[in-house]
Amino acid sequence: MSQLDRLLQRAERLLDRVEPLLPPAQAEPAWETAIAFHWRRRLGAGFLAPVAEPHAVDMDALRNVDRQKALLERNTRQFVAGLPANNALLWGSRGTGKSSLIKALLHAHASDGLRLVEMDKADLVDLPDLAGLLRHRPERFIVFCDDLSFEADDPSYKALKAMLDGSVSVAPDNVLIYATSNRRHLMPEYLTENEEARNVDGEIHHGEAVEEKISLSERFGLWVSFHPFDQDAYLTIVQSWLERFGVRDALEDVREDALRFALERGSRSGRVAWQFARDWAGRRGLES
Repeated sequence: MSQLDRLLQRAERLLDRVEPLLPPAQAEPAWETAIAFHWRRRLGAGFLAPVAEPHAVDMDALRNVDRQKALLERNTRQFVAGLPANNALLWGSRGTGKSSLIKALLHAHASDGLRLVEMDKADLVDLPDLAGLLRHRPERFIVFCDDLSFEADDPSYKALKAMLDGSVSVAPDNVLIYATSNRRHLMPEYLTENEEARNVDGEIHHGEAVEEKISLSERFGLWVSFHPFDQDAYLTIVQSWLERFGVRDALEDVREDALRFALERGSRSGRVAWQFARDWAGRRGLES
């Protein structure tokens, strides 16, 4: 065996050992067939994975959030039409329909070219890569970040901040970010931070810690707040979901159980109303 043959054999063995460590070649995203994607990572490389069965939410099923629906619906219609529109932060009480509203907007406007890319907080450092992938596509993409919150030293924080407004590169005009959070400023706020505020000629100037937190949330051009439901609103949502599940019981028949269900969970929200209605409808189905 010649020296060249031995060298080639060693090179082949080396390639056999290295090849499994390399990220696999990614197929072209299913642009033509999928309306929703999830940004995934595999062996250090990010890619768009199509969502086989996107959660179909009916806009009419979302009750007691008419103002919020109108605000986000108008912003989304502007975006789909190629008009100026804002990144949106949906913040407020848990279970009040923030995520469901974004899913409902996808299905309402998918036929107009709207697409959804769900991105986990840990993967927000890949936002520049995602933006480059979407920039020249004809579709309009909403990057959906659910239940978002940060700590002060979180690297994803800076990536999102730069994408919203602060990078030397221009964000693609066919991409918007819709984020949901229980926190208005996306970061924990402490009482001691208010002590850093100072009075200058009658004007209040926040301390650096507060300014840093506000600087991220204010980069969202549209703030949509969601507030807890009162008892009547909660019961109205319960009745609506029972009707959708085909249960015709009068509200008086379920009122006590519905309120007890909410009390046990410490929340009167749309999510709790939906959970109760599923439980009640299931029990009625077993009885019949």
